[in-house]
Amino acid sequence: MSTSTAHSLLTSLERSKIAVIGLGYVGLPLAVALAKKYKVTGFDINSSRVGELLQGNDATLEVDSNELNSVVAENEMCLESCDSGFFPSSEVASIASCNIFIVTVPTPTDKYNRPVLTPMLRASETVGSVLKRGDVVIYESTVYPGVTEDECVPVLEKISGLKLNGDFFVGYSPERINPGDKEHTVTKILKVTSGSTPEAACYIDDLYRSVITAGTFKASSIRVAEAAKVIENSQRDINIAFVNELAKIFNLMGIDTHDVLEAASTKWNFLKFKPGLVGGHCIGVDPYYLAQKAQEVGYHPEIILAGRRLNDSMGKHVAMEVVKLMMRKNIKVIESKVLVLGFTFKENCPDIRNTKVISIVDELKAFDIDVEVYDPWAKEDEVRHEYGLEILPGDKVPDLSSYAGIILAVAHKKFEGLKIEKSDQCVVYDVKGILEKDLIDARL
Repeated sequence: MSTSTAHSLLTSLERSKIAVIGLGYVGLPLAVALAKKYKVTGFDINSSRVGELLQGNDATLEVDSNELNSVVAENEMCLESCDSGFFPSSEVASIASCNIFIVTVPTPTDKYNRPVLTPMLRASETVGSVLKRGDVVIYESTVYPGVTEDECVPVLEKISGLKLNGDFFVGYSPERINPGDKEHTVTKILKVTSGSTPEAACYIDDLYRSVITAGTFKASSIRVAEAAKVIENSQRDINIAFVNELAKIFNLMGIDTHDVLEAASTKWNFLKFKPGLVGGHCIGVDPYYLAQKAQEVGYHPEIILAGRRLNDSMGKHVAMEVVKLMMRKNIKVIESKVLVLGFTFKENCPDIRNTKVISIVDELKAFDIDVEVYDPWAKEDEVRHEYGLEILPGDKVPDLSSYAGIILAVAHKKFEGLKIEKSDQCVVYDVKGILEKDLIDARL
């Protein structure tokens, strides 16, 4: 089949039916944005997640109930009879009639920090089972360069029996969701797009440009788009690692790091990154994807992995600093009670994926300290399931006077009203640097 004949198979966007595979922090906001203009079926293997969305509730809090209810269809038949809308489902059959498939599944690492592509490959198998001539598959999950074409396409071809660029097309458009950020939402962030052929790239770019008000940038190839995504977070990771190392150095010198950064930032081109814990689904993970691919092609990345090692060490560093401060105040360390405020990987959102607060907790427990965690954003059952940790009920503020140590680990706005004060019997450590200096013993 000639290339021109193959591209004549592409369905016009106006008649497109879109399937979004994976309805988490990335997939749901995208599905809702698309559903305002197109017919969108959301597929997720978690039937409980699908059930809550059908009721107009989003546990991730990325989409509010009013917006979700405005696009959710009561059933598949209702979606078919409308010009646009969103129907979530856990049945593969529900996406069989779609012609555009957007994969937004997680791409985590294992306990050895190696990339885990299983979710993407399983999603590719699902899509491959319903793939038809003329269909387009777009991947948004963060990967290292080459995954789309070298890992996912072979799965699509094997399961479907179709051939890339002869029967179907693929693209890559990296997600740029920032969990908990209500200002930089999916439609307000410029979108990078790409496709397996020039015509497919234009088709995919047109699709996103029709809903992304911030506009799009068409990359020269799928590999370029994949590489662009993975270096976005690697760059940030390295910059934060630099200031984390500065924090360790200045702490030994008795200098306040935040005061130094404030002074240095008076220069017009100084980049004011702040020290802290680096977790989450992107910054704490993506550099390992790039490092893995670099090693596969024969290069050992030094700066990338050095930054990762340093940032991964910060939880232990915080715990050790708190223990030292307790000892200096003659506070008994073993069997003392320490309160950790915040457990999510960032402020004002319920996302606990790859949170580095757990490393603070684990290190304190190594000293036989009784550690209690309070986070009104985190869900107790999720923390228990993911980390085997029991946290305090989120609806009841603990008595701060009953602890030998308090660590502010996450800068939730809900913590602003807490009466946190240092004393001879209590160490207060501010990881985020948001408390008044006279109320704390130290900050990162």
